Amino acid sequence: MKKEDLELLRQALTHKSYLGEANHLVSNERLEFLGDSVLGMIVSEHLFGKFGEKQEGELAKAKAVAVSEPILAEAAKDTGIAPALFLSTGEEMSGGRSRSSILADAFEAIVAAIYLTRGLEAARQFVLQALGPILQDIEREEHHRNYKSMLQELTQSLCKRAPKYVVVAESGADHDKTFVVEVQLDGKPLGLGAGKSKKQAEQAAALEALQHPELESKPESETTT
Repeated sequence: MKKEDLELLRQALTHKSYLGEANHLVSNERLEFLGDSVLGMIVSEHLFGKFGEKQEGELAKAKAVAVSEPILAEAAKDTGIAPALFLSTGEEMSGGRSRSSILADAFEAIVAAIYLTRGLEAARQFVLQALGPILQDIEREEHHRNYKSMLQELTQSLCKRAPKYVVVAESGADHDKTFVVEVQLDGKPLGLGAGKSKKQAEQAAALEALQHPELESKPESETTT
């Protein structure tokens, strides 16, 4: 491997907290930015080719699950990224090596590093293999079962608290009811979903919450309080 490639790989594994202990390094934030786009394109292309019958909305929901923070964090653990991360002593002691946001960002940075050093095809092979389990769930229409657990893992990682599901409306006859459920965190609404059962409505609400901008961009300083 070329020296430049090794340096790029090291950068992909370097969390910004580590710069205070080794200020000659560069964090993985720029690579994360590029990796997010490369990852999104690869997953979108895969879903587009795999599911010719699905409409845009269905594809968008499936993609949202496949590239969600909990899924990417799990992929980072499975591919050995977690133990290779460069973190500050403080971040290490506060559990940063298992924090979903840090792991997901590092995964995206690694995707970018592979793309820059080995090309799109190598990045595609890495992504499709690493995300194989969730892509198989999507193919079997089983991915919807993950929404609530994914959301709980995310909120526990970010806020150390679990979300709450509240039925806010019911309509229809007893044999054909429709439920509307709101998922909340500390009383603040994150998502709304409807379904023919409370369970379906909760899953729909969790899916919407996973795409909530505040969960995607919550400052890391709030994760350790």
